[in-house]
This record gives sequence, structure tokens and C-alpha cells, in this order.
Amino acid sequence: MPPVITTVDDLHALYRRRVPRMFYDYCQSGSWTEQTFRENETDFDLIRLRQRVAVDMEGRSVAGTMIGREVTMPVALAPVGLTGMQYADGEILAARAAEAFGVPFTLSTMSICSIEDVAEHTTKPFWFQLYVMKDEDFVDRLIERARAAGCDALVLTLDLQILGQRHKDLKNGLSAPPKLTPASIANLATKVRWGMGMARTKRRFFGNIVGHAKGVGDASSLSSWTAEQFDPRLDWDKIRRIKDKWGGKLILKGILDAEDARMALQVGADAIVVSNHGGRQLDGALSSIRMLPEIVDAVGDRVEVHMDGGIRSGQDVLKALALGAKGTYIGRAFVYGLGAMGQQGVTHALEVIRKELDTTMALCGEKDIHDLGPHNLLVPRGFRGDWEPAAPPR
Repeated sequence: MPPVITTVDDLHALYRRRVPRMFYDYCQSGSWTEQTFRENETDFDLIRLRQRVAVDMEGRSVAGTMIGREVTMPVALAPVGLTGMQYADGEILAARAAEAFGVPFTLSTMSICSIEDVAEHTTKPFWFQLYVMKDEDFVDRLIERARAAGCDALVLTLDLQILGQRHKDLKNGLSAPPKLTPASIANLATKVRWGMGMARTKRRFFGNIVGHAKGVGDASSLSSWTAEQFDPRLDWDKIRRIKDKWGGKLILKGILDAEDARMALQVGADAIVVSNHGGRQLDGALSSIRMLPEIVDAVGDRVEVHMDGGIRSGQDVLKALALGAKGTYIGRAFVYGLGAMGQQGVTHALEVIRKELDTTMALCGEKDIHDLGPHNLLVPRGFRGDWEPAAPPR
């Protein structure tokens, strides 16, 4: 009898059983002490909802737009590296689920399936997330490949110039393909369903890199290239140049400070994503949901503000929208579904979130998602104001 899926947590439980430990840990972990990783979720719990009654609830709608694109709900699939190691051909399956559901899919630079693979197996444009590498020629060609594939937005990640240390990945020997140890071999042997899927696919390496980056023709040359290539010199001038090269809609991901949000305005971003990389970079940073209102206040309606980090339910989506976000992203939530049940699992995750969002909106006395606002929430005193810089920004 198939499992009854009522929450994203149900998918998480299946995912944990079905995916090898090293890839589970890659998804379900943060950097250093994992404080920010945990608070991305737990800070949502501090916010309460205002129940309202005796409101006509017929004709409800959670549909909206994200950077001008119509969506069935303002939720995009976030870029997640190594998705094709969570489930065979994972990026293709997740993109197809998102397309059928009517929400954006964002392909990571560090995907297993290539830009061309995903474009070949989908019929509508998807978004491409770019990491800036030292090899400028490679970056230029990545941008051209995304344009040729019909991608209708470039999501430029700003918070990974230097890798934050993720202890579990180092201890697990995470790579693509994985570095095999007696412990990892023993664990892989217990994941029969996963192993059968991986045996059937040819996609096991970073498809956007192998065969495209100079000197990277196979797996043996891949790990050394990726370890050296993230560009620590990325600055606002480079962002301007990338925007000019791309020429299309640009989303800047990794904004967690009002000053940076205002700088994003100056370079002409179409949207910014309030994000701390899922707690995987600067441990000790504030959660995305806690920083969201301050950043919304800083930029107003001059740029579209999205939010990423800690969303595991439709109620979380509603809270983010009520605090001013125009769109949200799910990463781990869709990966749980993918690892648990492939494309069907991603669809389940989206269905769960949409149902929770719709029901919660109704019980808060609203029938249109565009009417959500701070009036729908109860926020504890000090949620926004207890933190301030120890000194003026430099």
C-alpha cells in the first residue's frame, strides 16, 4: 500500500530511508555549528497567525507572478547542487514536476544533469543559477548555454565566493561520484532502489562542467577544478558585467543585509532573494525570515523581494508573503520528495504546500494571496529589533 503523504515531513522520513547517507547529509546539514541552518526553520515557529471568521471564502486564489511570470503559487524550486545524486536524473525529474505544476524550476551550476539535458526534457523555460568561477571564458560560455537553452532568468548566487565548512560532507567524503570507503560502501549497499536508478543512468558527474571546462574531461580532473574555481573576487562591478552579458532578467541570491539590498538596486537587479544559502555558508547569520522585513523596508517596491531558507510548509510560505516577499523558494522540501519518490515526490511536496497555503489563507480570513500582509500575523516583540550592528557599516 503506498504511503499516505500529508506533510513535507512524511516525505522527509521516506527520503532519509531511501537515499545514501552522504547525500542525505549533504541536503540536511549546515556549516559549522548549524545554528543558522536550524534557526531558518525554528524562527518561523515564533510567528503566529491571526484567525479571522465570517468571511466569504469562495473563489480563493493562491496564483501570482514572479518577475512577471505567472505561477500557480509564488513558490519556485531553488537551485540545489548534486540533485541528480539524490535520485537518478533528479534535475530533469524536478524540472518536469515544476513545469507540470506551474512553478519555476532553477537549475544549479553544480547540477548533475546539464543545461542541455534539462532543456531537452522540458517544454517551458526554466531559470539557471550561476556561480561565478575564476575561469571567465567558462562563465561566459555558461551564460551563452543558458541563453541558447531558453532560460528566462539568471539567478546569480552571491554568497559562495568561499566555501563554508560543512563538517558532515568532509567526514562523508562527499563528491560526484562519491569517494568510496568501507562505511559508505556498506551504506550504499542498503539503498537498493537508489542504486538501481543510478545504474541505469549515464548522468553521474557535474554535467555543466565535465566536457565544458578547460582541462576537465572526466571525473578524475573534476574535484580539483571545482575546489579551486569559485571566484573570491566577485564584486558589484563584476555583477554589473554579468548583467550586461546576460541581457535578460537577473535575480541576485544571497542578500541578507539592507545595505546589500540597496546595492542590488544600483546594479539593476529584477529581483533579490533574501537567503543565507540554507545555513550552509556563514553560520551565526540571522535567519532569512527574521531579516526579510528589514530588507523589504529598505527597497520598498523598487525591486521584487523573494525569500529562501527554512520553508517546509504552506504556512511558512504565507508568513513570508505576509512579511513582504513577492515569491519564495523551496530547496530541501522538494529534495525530500525527489529522493523519496522521484518526480511524483516533487509533485507531492508542491501539492502539500499549496493545500496548506490555501487552507491557512482562508482561515486567516483572506481569499486572494495578494491581500496578505502583516495584519495576518502576530509577531513577537523584538522579532525585528533586538539585533543591530555593533558599529556603523563600513
